[in-house]
Amino acid sequence: MNANTLPWVPKPDVCQPTGSAELAMLDVYMPMMKSSAIIAAGRLGLFEALAGGPLAVQQLAEAIGSSVRGTATLVDFLIALGYLERQDGRLANTASTQRWFTSRGQVDYTPGLLWTHEAWPMMGGLAEAVRSGHPERTLWDAMVEHSHLGELFSSYMAAFASDLGPDLLRHVPVLPEQGRLLDLGGSHGLHAIRFCRQYPGLSALIVDLASALGDTGETIAGAGLAERIRLAPGDLQEVDWGGTHDLVFYLSVAHNHTAEENRRIIGRIGQALRPGGLLVIHEYLAEKPLDALDAAFRLTLLVETGTQTYRYDDYCNWLTAAGLETIERIDLDPREKGSLILARR
Repeated sequence: MNANTLPWVPKPDVCQPTGSAELAMLDVYMPMMKSSAIIAAGRLGLFEALAGGPLAVQQLAEAIGSSVRGTATLVDFLIALGYLERQDGRLANTASTQRWFTSRGQVDYTPGLLWTHEAWPMMGGLAEAVRSGHPERTLWDAMVEHSHLGELFSSYMAAFASDLGPDLLRHVPVLPEQGRLLDLGGSHGLHAIRFCRQYPGLSALIVDLASALGDTGETIAGAGLAERIRLAPGDLQEVDWGGTHDLVFYLSVAHNHTAEENRRIIGRIGQALRPGGLLVIHEYLAEKPLDALDAAFRLTLLVETGTQTYRYDDYCNWLTAAGLETIERIDLDPREKGSLILARR
């Protein structure tokens, strides 16, 4: 049976409110250990080692270059969490783990585990960010100081892009006469590649920080699209976007900017779009009341970038002021994937 067709076994909704544990500290200790164990498995390549089939503990330990004792101890907890299972005395990924954390699954989110390992120390500054209302040092500052962070973050976003890509193709129309795509904050280049493959008459310009474009040129060349997709390294608020465009992507970027910055950027997009052109925004919209996932993401933004998520009405106001109309909202399935906002000039 192919990994993509394995039956999906739902896990408990970790976004539900907690606090029901009789021992209150379990609310702190167990989430910490769960995250630590899953991240460790990703760093060790444990899930990938089991992607080809079940292994005995000794075999798994050898495959990931670890002690038998340590491997067995980690495995016991991963089984309790529902990430691994025993099959005839050997260890195997569950269907969900195979689907999401191996190269044989639907999307390999292992880069997300590796990124979380790097992001974890940043959360240590949460109390200070709450006191001041902003981070002492932003994520972008950290990427400048440590170049590997930009590459790792881009890999994580590429995994998400693989998941989001089919939704974009399904909901974003491209007319035969439309030939220019502007991808703002496109880092990994996968969205531009996907659309240029789907529409042979399309060319693209990707604008993002140099730290986020480290391997993008090679990825584009490997896709055979070097003649049609160009890179413009720099701050998208300052880079010259190069004339007018038929299609503009502003995907998972707005939450990294202030409200005023978004107003200005969307205003520039309005000027850069040809008549009939389409702006596509992907975002996590701030609803009232906030659910646990939305509230957690806003707290993450407070400590990493000092920004926040915004309401649908905020986007409508910015779009209308930029001369864009025929605004459409599409909530993706599952809801945790966020929403698309489509607006035409």
